[in-house]
Amino acid sequence: MAAKRAKTKKKSSRSKIGFNDERIFKIMGVLCFFLAIYLSTAFVSYFFTWKQDQDKVLQLSISILFNGDVSVENWLGRLGAFSSHLFFYWGFGVSSLVTVFLLVRLGLCLVLRSSFASFIHLLVKCILIMSFFSLVFEFIFRSSEFSWGGLMGYAMYSYLASFLGQIGIVLLMLLLIAGAFIWVINPIMQLDALRVATDMGNYSLPKVNFVSQLGDFINFKNISFKKAADKETRESLFDDLEGASPKTDSKEEGSLTTDDHVELGLPDSFKKSSDSDSSVDETDGPDLELELEEAPELPFDSKKTESRNPGPDMDSDKLYVEEENRDDFEPYDPIKELSRYEFPDMELLEDYSDSKTHINREELEENKNQIIKTLLNYNIKITKIRATIGPTVTLYEIVPAPGVKISSIKKLEDDIALSLAALGIRIIAPIPGKGTVGIEVPNKNKNIVSFREVAFSEKFQTAKMDLPIVLGKTISNEVFVADLAKMPHLLIAGATGQGKSVGVNTILMSLLYKKHPSQVKLVMIDPKKVELFPYSYLDKHFLGFLPNEEETIVTDTKKAIKTLTSLTVEMDERYDLLKKARARNIKEYNEKYINRKISPKDGHRFLPFIVLVIDEFADLIMTAGKEIELPIARLAQLARAIGIHLIIATQRPSVKIITGMIKANFPARIAYKVTSQIDSRTILDHKGAEQLIGKGDMLLSVGSDIVRLQCAFVDTPEVENVIRHISDQKGFAEPFHLPEVADENGEMGDSNLKWSDLDPMFEEAARLVVSSQHGSTSMIQRKIQLGYNRAGRIMDQMEALGIVGESNGSKPRDVLFTSEMELVNYLDHLRSGSV
Repeated sequence: MAAKRAKTKKKSSRSKIGFNDERIFKIMGVLCFFLAIYLSTAFVSYFFTWKQDQDKVLQLSISILFNGDVSVENWLGRLGAFSSHLFFYWGFGVSSLVTVFLLVRLGLCLVLRSSFASFIHLLVKCILIMSFFSLVFEFIFRSSEFSWGGLMGYAMYSYLASFLGQIGIVLLMLLLIAGAFIWVINPIMQLDALRVATDMGNYSLPKVNFVSQLGDFINFKNISFKKAADKETRESLFDDLEGASPKTDSKEEGSLTTDDHVELGLPDSFKKSSDSDSSVDETDGPDLELELEEAPELPFDSKKTESRNPGPDMDSDKLYVEEENRDDFEPYDPIKELSRYEFPDMELLEDYSDSKTHINREELEENKNQIIKTLLNYNIKITKIRATIGPTVTLYEIVPAPGVKISSIKKLEDDIALSLAALGIRIIAPIPGKGTVGIEVPNKNKNIVSFREVAFSEKFQTAKMDLPIVLGKTISNEVFVADLAKMPHLLIAGATGQGKSVGVNTILMSLLYKKHPSQVKLVMIDPKKVELFPYSYLDKHFLGFLPNEEETIVTDTKKAIKTLTSLTVEMDERYDLLKKARARNIKEYNEKYINRKISPKDGHRFLPFIVLVIDEFADLIMTAGKEIELPIARLAQLARAIGIHLIIATQRPSVKIITGMIKANFPARIAYKVTSQIDSRTILDHKGAEQLIGKGDMLLSVGSDIVRLQCAFVDTPEVENVIRHISDQKGFAEPFHLPEVADENGEMGDSNLKWSDLDPMFEEAARLVVSSQHGSTSMIQRKIQLGYNRAGRIMDQMEALGIVGESNGSKPRDVLFTSEMELVNYLDHLRSGSV
């Protein structure tokens, strides 16, 4: 039997590998191209040979394919005559030519391995178009011998002619044409513009790019983003949890899924031993009663989108309008530059559903008896026991008999672990909010919680949070989603090889799946140089880094110090902007910017969230010490309100690394398995992390609450697939640059600038600043039509060359050149290299 199972296993794995082989999809795609060429040739021939071939095809029907005595005039022989007759005569007539286009699109989907969702939408729309035109052709050419509308057009026309009459058919076709025009062009926008223009005394209509809108409809791309979130919406850190594991219709006899809650009856031996105690409940049902509660199956939707917060500012001064006319214009749309951005879909992730195992009833029964036996050995009586099955751990909840001390159960942690011969027994006495004591026992067969499963759960897809992250599943098998913006910073620690890097990737993948590149920027510091390097390809989409840096992922300690200092400068600049805009936090500020209540003329810009990720914090502390700790502590204390959030990971959870200043500003902490109880207390201020079982098993502490989770697993190839999907798309013209800061000598990093190092627009910007005697970044942005980051970089270059003075808060910089002629002479010397 074992050999047979192994054989079938090998066969199934081979067949699975063969089906997923991309060569098969490419062969199928080439086959679609061949069919498209074949049918198009047969269709063209049909226009010239249908009269000669029609009687033969009608008489013999499908048997014409097997009758060698029949000769036809179609260029592709009997098969060409039959297939073209099938589409034109029995199908949609001339409209059947659309099937050639459908075959070409299907072939492209198969060869490029793109999503089939868009092809399904295209197929539906093409069927509607063929039906409509077959009706039109039959109505116009109904007296012709040629089958213009085909059998489908004839059937629709015959029914509608008797139902609506000839005039009714004409009115129906006009109605359909008008509806399609409204659906594609949407002329309502023009009517609103006409009303506004009439009120203002201006009868000129805005220009509408009909060609681009019609092109979007033909390509069937429907990309829409909600432009502003509800102001009144305030989400708590943890939403109501919803299960995300699919139901299993058939289970092996004696097995349970991880969605089940099991009521375990007490054995007869225990009842007899507790008969003498009147406090024990004797009406505890049969030996093993099951009350199963299964989470509903949630549909996977890879194209599901939610309300999207806007992204970085667009350098367009024309978008801003004066106060009196502001209500007559649409809100500012900051995602316009990447409006065609496509979010990653489900096909990029691995499916581990085939590897799921079931918990055996015998295992539950055995663990229950061992727990009860151990408690009886120490004269501890219970009245009820209940099991909640999780992906890797089963929680046994026991109700102690009256008079039993909780402390006496806590002391038996090692004894219960010994009796169950299990690693990582953890006792929760009592469970918060319940009158029970929890005993967490690892399952013998553990299930993988895949990122694909949790990322496409309804709970994560519908999460209305600023920075939603899905961490995995709880011990009750419920998807756990939290808001990083409300944590507001996260400390991750644990021993080597226990899942920290996977946890960091899970958090980053959550942001990539939920946020638009204009909504969040990632600043990454990786002293190990190998963990975060795949994300370097996102430099034009999600990454933020110092200007003139070749490496977008910071690996050098000195550059890490400079990056952290730059983030503190960015934080101070953002607080100045909030002060000028009279906003308390980044959300209020961005809403004012979107609604045009503040202007880029005053230096305002859209502020994306910034997430700082440090993969190995211990290495930075050992090499730089206070130079690293002080800016991190300052960011952790102040940066929450202006949208800068920190994620710090370390494998050395000692007090020298995780100092009191760090712990005080990181209320949210994740602990993976550690080697000692001291390390657990260092991370969580609580024991328990030393009892974890590893491989993604973790404890999340937020304030006083501690939740045990199984981290979602995402493998390196999955991360690379998602990054490749994003990096292949169009990115921003300019990356997101952090402010430049002074080096150790107090000089700017580009104080030794050469003419070749300067921005191409530097000379024009310098002339503008000197001629107007007004050193303002916003003026350069407005007058020369540059983005804020590029204009700021040019201003820093002018400061480094001594053209303008240092930054003076919200006031313009001092211009150090009095005339434009003096500037021209200086630039000529700089160009010749004599400065």
